[in-house]
Amino acid sequence: MIKANATATDKRIVTHCIYCYEPAMSTAAASPFKIAALYQFAPLDEISVMREALLGEFKALGICGSLLLAKEGLNGTIAGAPAKLDAALQAISRVTGLSGFEPKFAFASEQPFRRMKVRLKKEIVTIGPVKADPNERVGEYVAPEDWNELISAPDVIVIDTRNAYEFGVGTFKGAIDPCTESFGEFPAWVREKFKAKPNARIAMFCTGGIRCEKASAFMLNEGFEKVYHLKGGILKYLEVIPPEQSLWQGGCYVFDERVAVGHGLKPLDFTTCHGCLGPVSAEDRKSPKYEEGVCCPACADGLSEAQKASNRERQRQVNLAAKRGSRHLGPSL
Repeated sequence: MIKANATATDKRIVTHCIYCYEPAMSTAAASPFKIAALYQFAPLDEISVMREALLGEFKALGICGSLLLAKEGLNGTIAGAPAKLDAALQAISRVTGLSGFEPKFAFASEQPFRRMKVRLKKEIVTIGPVKADPNERVGEYVAPEDWNELISAPDVIVIDTRNAYEFGVGTFKGAIDPCTESFGEFPAWVREKFKAKPNARIAMFCTGGIRCEKASAFMLNEGFEKVYHLKGGILKYLEVIPPEQSLWQGGCYVFDERVAVGHGLKPLDFTTCHGCLGPVSAEDRKSPKYEEGVCCPACADGLSEAQKASNRERQRQVNLAAKRGSRHLGPSL
């Protein structure tokens, strides 16, 4: 469960950025939207110039989402009408000069993002002050079709490199939860738990593959010799592996308004708690500690009455906007 005092940035893309725009939302609830999750580790220069160029391209195409640019590469999830989304991916390739980001695609009946942000970062995924450069070396990629055999081997240690709230939504059978609140805690956890096991076979996975690239680079530099990671991450696995052959249990948390997806990348019955920004299942919503837009079982006891009152006022504004047929933007996801 998520700690009630965990910050929003522990769990979501940060919500404040002066380099953003808010395109008009589609009024047709059934309009199809295409979603692309992508990343690539590769040296990039002049990222400030790239940011401005991409914002212009995305604005012209009506694309929403978030894209991070750093000298080590790019990372993000964007969404829009299918043809426009494809054009946006071409623009990313043209502006950055990269073409190996292998997007994972999904579809939604509504736009899953509220704004478009292009942000500059020191790292596209932050692991902290350790040696972990995927542009130098990474572990061995394992295709989704070969993943079940690997993690079913009795000598393989399977590690979920995501955070605790993501693990709580779903994970692979037999996977270890590092119980981290941020990826920056992962190196210390590895050093504590596996320092005496440099010859162990380690199989790691994450949402789209990016954290595993950093994690595998770190572990190789720590002296581990047999490090594997799921190519394309959980999203690719759920996209191509049929449910009857799957070792995945539960849902996969995603960083947009779908909240969680299952096999075929179909959205599951999860919502977001605006008290702690954590995922809320259908079962959670039956709890007496759940109040829509206010709190959930994970944070109800930790929020002050003032915080709950503030959340109730926000929810009132959301309800009023819905009655007007508009959408209350508030903090972006």
